[in-house]
Amino acid sequence: DSSVGSVVIELPQRFKPGRYRVFWRVITNGVIPGLFTLLLCVGLYRLLVVPLNQLREQANAWRADQLGVRLSSRTTNRCDELGELGRAFDHMSERLQSTVALQQQLLRDLSHELRTPLSRLRVASEGEQSLVQLRERIGREVDGMQRLVEDTLQLAWLDTERTPLPDEAIQIQALWEMLTDNACYESCCPTDQLQCAVDSSCWVRGNLNTLAQALENILRNAIRHSPKGGIVRLDGRREGGYWHLWLEDEGGGVAEEDLERIFSPFTRLDGSRPGNGGFGLGLSIARNAVQRQGGRLWAENTGTGLRLNMRLVADDAIASRLAPTVDVCRPQVV
Repeated sequence: DSSVGSVVIELPQRFKPGRYRVFWRVITNGVIPGLFTLLLCVGLYRLLVVPLNQLREQANAWRADQLGVRLSSRTTNRCDELGELGRAFDHMSERLQSTVALQQQLLRDLSHELRTPLSRLRVASEGEQSLVQLRERIGREVDGMQRLVEDTLQLAWLDTERTPLPDEAIQIQALWEMLTDNACYESCCPTDQLQCAVDSSCWVRGNLNTLAQALENILRNAIRHSPKGGIVRLDGRREGGYWHLWLEDEGGGVAEEDLERIFSPFTRLDGSRPGNGGFGLGLSIARNAVQRQGGRLWAENTGTGLRLNMRLVADDAIASRLAPTVDVCRPQVV
């Protein structure tokens, strides 16, 4: 028969739990878990709460019209959702700041530009002109103020509107012919002074009304600043997926430091180019219109005048479909 027994081992005195048993129990069951919990809370606070507080401070700064406040680079350089949200906040802040600055500048410039025709109207009303002359003066000044207000509102709309424009295929040659007919009628400019070297194969993608307005403003600017008998010429070439078009005049050009400034609203250079008239809004509207269609507009001097360059998206579908076919005739064997 097998019997069940037990073994009793007597531990040495040094192995027996003593007075440090409660201490180690506090360390293992309280202090160490507490430290881990504290470190976890600090990490979550720095990871989540700090960037959220910065976003809240930026939103409060917007409410106080402090649009120049930006988030720290530690938040915007993050690769998670909070970093993406921070970059979106900064982009929105920059956009708001530029839009508000443009609106304020346009309002200041518009109020300044309206003072001159209003002053002329006051002088005309207090003068001793005949009724016919007074009506002509009033009509001329009202037309000028109406164009000024319309151009200013359109420039503000082009800068703030970000809805994609419907695009279509546009033939530059046909558009040029339509614009030159109107330009010759308005400015009494002979048609042989407005020349086009772009052939019928130049098709671009864009919004017809917006592109027509941009090219019309560029053409009017060239005619206004060209000397009597000066040639205005449109030319271009294909560059990959784009058409590079340029419009040249013989107005003497502008100073090199003003090549970018001429695209700012209400910019009129003194003594750099002949001609007068206009409010300095045409090229600003043209650049905004071209940029909204994925293009680019810039200026350079040619030595005899100013060249305005446009880079527009090419339309290959229409150009290839309308390209003339060449019949290859085999030689007859005699």
